[in-house]
Amino acid sequence: MADKLDLSEIGTTGLRRTGGTVFEEFLTALRGRRGAKVYREMSENDPVVGSILYAIEKIILRLDWYVAPATDDEADRLNAEFIESALYDMSDSWDNTLSEILSMLVYGYSFLEIVYKQRGGDSDDAKSKSNFEDGKIGWRKWAIRAQETHNNWLFDVDGGIQGFEQVDPYGAGIHRIPIDKALLFRTSTAKNNPEGKSLLRTAYRPWYFKHRLEEIEAIGVERDLAGLPVAYVPPEYLSSNATAEQAAVLASITAIVQNVKRNEQEGIVFPQMYDEQGHKLFDMTLLSTGGSRQFDTDKIISRYDQRIAMSVLSDFILLGHERVGSFALGSSKIDLWTMAVDAICKSIAETINYHAIPRLLKLNGMKTGNTPQLKYSEVSHVELTEIADYVSKLTAAGAITPNEETENYLRGLAGLPVAEATE
Repeated sequence: MADKLDLSEIGTTGLRRTGGTVFEEFLTALRGRRGAKVYREMSENDPVVGSILYAIEKIILRLDWYVAPATDDEADRLNAEFIESALYDMSDSWDNTLSEILSMLVYGYSFLEIVYKQRGGDSDDAKSKSNFEDGKIGWRKWAIRAQETHNNWLFDVDGGIQGFEQVDPYGAGIHRIPIDKALLFRTSTAKNNPEGKSLLRTAYRPWYFKHRLEEIEAIGVERDLAGLPVAYVPPEYLSSNATAEQAAVLASITAIVQNVKRNEQEGIVFPQMYDEQGHKLFDMTLLSTGGSRQFDTDKIISRYDQRIAMSVLSDFILLGHERVGSFALGSSKIDLWTMAVDAICKSIAETINYHAIPRLLKLNGMKTGNTPQLKYSEVSHVELTEIADYVSKLTAAGAITPNEETENYLRGLAGLPVAEATE
């Protein structure tokens, strides 16, 4: 008699968590909602980080996203047509939905709640408004649940992700959204961590030092322009035995020193008082700058910019800014970058193909054996001059014969329209 099959799960992924709170991130400043605020500041305040994210998003948005049938079977083709119609029949455009999905690049994950509708044509009710009037269940929208509103994750006894707990930003309490009514997009699935890993995680350290250095540099420039303010007061005003009136005067003078700035309202009013020997009791001077500093902050900040870009394979965006780097080197780096962008697109498509599409087919009682697949056009970096030279040499050698299919492919690489068919 064969041994009884053991279907239980014994081990764990090793994800560090307590209840619904994940502690995988070892820096407390980057955990949970606190970390979400840091990543948001990085993405919206830093020009290098912003340009990297903008480039990735625009490349992905310009791709053609389409639904392909699993086979040439008529039923599979109809399923694919239905899924594509549902994808482009949501209240938000596919580009807007894709932009919300791509927030995972900043935060490590994006959680979107699937809201369904029954397609009822041009209805006033949002729950049935559609471009189709076939009564089928479609997607009304994939609604983002902002990372800043995350409260807890819901896990099962084996550590499987079961849902997202959200603090309602409008004071309506706690919302618990089950995973089977949502889509969880992640940049990384290591240890089945629902929070993934922010694309900016390895850029945090250089960003932090750059951020602090820029603040210090700005203060230094302002102080150099204004001069270092120095106030002179009688010794008794600095004594621990100073009277309340003397302490108040000292506090006022200290505030003046700390707030000296060069602007259209600059100016200082100071009392002109002398002691019995004719010496000023109060005085203030501005010490001029001693000249250039020992450190070149511009080079240091540029080094941190480069490290930020390197952390996401995007340092090619800095080529030319420092008068260094060759075209060939930039081209090879762009090729590597496009491979990374392609991996992001693949991750998005797989999540939709494994979860969103089968659920919708099942809700409509459709065949789920061979589910259609969401696909996208090629993410590539093409040097047209190299392609032209390559094709020219192959044609001259008789290795290829130009035809309509080849012509249209080459036109597509250059973004040109397909040639009109000739009779």
